[in-house]
Amino acid sequence: QVRLVESGGGLVQAGGSLRLSCAASGSPFGSWLVGWFRQAPGSEREFVSTISRSGGSAYYGDSVQGRFTISRDNDKRTVALQRNNLNPEYTAVYYCAASKSTGWATKPYDYDFWGQGTQVTVSS
Repeated sequence: QVRLVESGGGLVQAGGSLRLSCAASGSPFGSWLVGWFRQAPGSEREFVSTISRSGGSAYYGDSVQGRFTISRDNDKRTVALQRNNLNPEYTAVYYCAASKSTGWATKPYDYDFWGQGTQVTVSS
């Protein structure tokens, strides 16, 4: 099992930056694919990005292509998600999740463990 804890959310002004962190504990971190999702009010949980076990490659959702950067530090057991120049459409609860998938995992059901989520609110 793996326990995930997100941090870095809060209230951000439009034009500001976002850097979320997902810290993992439990089973060997390098054995898990880690992804980020977001869920805006009244919307379904949306895939944002996922990163390989080594951190050497990443995959992004079509709707966010080029707008986020995901990174991974296996020594620190963390995965970060970053975005500059925010606007109110980025307001959502952001979740990190861990998967044993051998390929790119883009659906919530592909993931085995979830963090509690961190709220990001972008004010205009």
